[in-house]
Amino acid sequence: MAKDLFHYAVRQALIKEQWVITADPLIIRIEGVKLEIDLAAEKVFAAEKAGRKIAVEIKSFLNPSTITDFHAALGQFLNYRLALQLREPDRTLYLAVPLDTFESFFQEIFIQEAIKLYQVKLAIYNPLQEVITAWKE
Repeated sequence: MAKDLFHYAVRQALIKEQWVITADPLIIRIEGVKLEIDLAAEKVFAAEKAGRKIAVEIKSFLNPSTITDFHAALGQFLNYRLALQLREPDRTLYLAVPLDTFESFFQEIFIQEAIKLYQVKLAIYNPLQEVITAWKE
């Protein structure tokens, strides 16, 4: 599976936030179905022994049709979240979205309603600075 254009930038952004990358990609098999989520990461906090586990699906939204990119990203997100519920229920899935796309396309009412309805967690990233600018739960 081809890595997204901004894969490395998001990976670096997570590392800067003290996340430990545990899989690149995270492969989940459910019978004959094999899914590959871009990254898996963990962070241990002093206050909790178990720490926190996440999976991140990275999207660039660079195709001419942003809505087509969104359809594909949402479908992947929903399938990956289901797979995680079945195999790694303690891992939270995030959709990584570039800052410029979040500030433009993701402000559309339809997109906001879809994000709310499907409970999509977002990691907004700046690909040039290699930082996560916001986590949206």
